[in-house]
Amino acid sequence: MKLYFSPGSCALATHIALAESGLPYEIEAVNLRVDPHTTASGAVFTTINPKGYVPALVLDNGEILTEGQVLLQYVADQVPDKKLAPAAGTIARYRMMEWLSFISTEIHKAYKPLWMPTASMEAKDAAWAQLSRRFDYLNRELSDKDYLLGAFSAADCYLFVTLSWADNAVIKRSIDGWTNLSAFMKRMKERASVRKAMKEEGLL
Repeated sequence: MKLYFSPGSCALATHIALAESGLPYEIEAVNLRVDPHTTASGAVFTTINPKGYVPALVLDNGEILTEGQVLLQYVADQVPDKKLAPAAGTIARYRMMEWLSFISTEIHKAYKPLWMPTASMEAKDAAWAQLSRRFDYLNRELSDKDYLLGAFSAADCYLFVTLSWADNAVIKRSIDGWTNLSAFMKRMKERASVRKAMKEEGLL
């Protein structure tokens, strides 16, 4: 498999899951700051993923999958013994899907005004207030467990990445006030897969 990514983007979640899986994989960076977006090897990225954004995963049979929630589950399903996702059809699997949807719509997308240099300070503050309410909820959910489902799952890869954005030099916020989220981030940073993926993306 080959993962197309941009360092520190949401594709890092799939990258971590691949590192957790033990499956062989390749990676190629995509420069999203140029138009057209180009890969490290010089390809126009929209010829690989017409949607124009990462992640994109080229499977061993040549098919291409996109959308982070899908890629996380695909990787997990290739190695059921690793227990990166509960078995398909179980209530636990639907709970993981519930978390993936929540992270995507209520956390990932909520950051958008904070990334935009043209957004007003009022818009940025409103976005952070919305994120803070979501962080309050997550902090309560993690008060009696180490990971979203209790045991580690692919959903934690996604949560880790989105929480890490708060400390980005552009956003300049912090999750330090949420003690359970901070403890979660510390646990994640100690995982070998997280260190491996971050090192491969030049983040360590």
